[in-house]
Amino acid sequence: MKKTLVLALNDLAIAFKNKTLLLVLFIPLFVFISLNLVDKADSQAEQIKIGLLENYAYAPEISDSIQAAPESIAVTWLADQEHGLQLLKEHKINGILTNDTQDTGKLALLVLKKESVHTISIVQTFAALQKAAEGDRPNWISAVSALYNVDMQQETLPTWVLMVILLVGFIILPAQIAEEKEKKLLLGLLQTPIHEVQWLAAKLILGMVLIIVATLFLHLLSNVWPVHIFSYTGLILVGGFCFSAYGVFLGFLCRNQATARTLGVIVYLPHLLPSAMADVSQKLTSIAPFLPSYQLYEPLRSMLLEDGSLATMSFDWLYLLLLGALMFSLAYLLMKKRWLM
Repeated sequence: MKKTLVLALNDLAIAFKNKTLLLVLFIPLFVFISLNLVDKADSQAEQIKIGLLENYAYAPEISDSIQAAPESIAVTWLADQEHGLQLLKEHKINGILTNDTQDTGKLALLVLKKESVHTISIVQTFAALQKAAEGDRPNWISAVSALYNVDMQQETLPTWVLMVILLVGFIILPAQIAEEKEKKLLLGLLQTPIHEVQWLAAKLILGMVLIIVATLFLHLLSNVWPVHIFSYTGLILVGGFCFSAYGVFLGFLCRNQATARTLGVIVYLPHLLPSAMADVSQKLTSIAPFLPSYQLYEPLRSMLLEDGSLATMSFDWLYLLLLGALMFSLAYLLMKKRWLM
């Protein structure tokens, strides 16, 4: 019994040294914070952005109610429906209110996606305005239609692609680099004519190849393909470069594989959750754009669900390229200093 206790204490000491206990504490804390960021049932909705047509005469009670709630509704006047569709695709408005051709006097709401938090917020807000103005009469919005109708398989595909890219960048690559450092294989290679940049480039190529193969396999299994295949391929390459360089940098921060896996999970979860859940929580929607993964996820979602093109996403791919170059440079500096080798 005494020997068993000594061995258990030794294992706990190793877990403490390898930061495993830090991971055990981090996951519950991360879950707690994430659950608190998810919208509560009684939470106040953020201001919704509604497009109204200039050439359509809305009912006086509707117009007056909208004007009386500027803190809840921001109105954008549209010259025509084509103008509204353009703003809707650019995410500058959350929905367009037009007349319902099948129900005179009622409104039809056009949104990008029915199941989004913005659609729910619009319907709830107008239901509250209608009840305050007219009591228990039928709702003003009698029909809701979506600009893009996709099935569940296509809807979840951007999240799965993001998961694969982050898995390679934050879990696989750091652990492999830490293993080569731990076993002194990297020091041995550096005694040969191999240059540091060549070794780093090889790791980048490895990460990008793994990402491309995994993404291609996902599309083959789901049989869902983007309309702009060349733009999509370019995005995957840029994202693969960025997060492969990120993973190489994380690998150099760690002394052994156990530490690399712990650090990888700690970085992996925050990058995945806000981006994947941004559409179901307004708090996460405001936080997600500050994460590098969101600059990849949003173009992925646009290309796979809204027929987007890389030509309209110059900020996103430039951001990913610059971040990848920065991480590559930092990894090179750590390698030159023989960091933790």
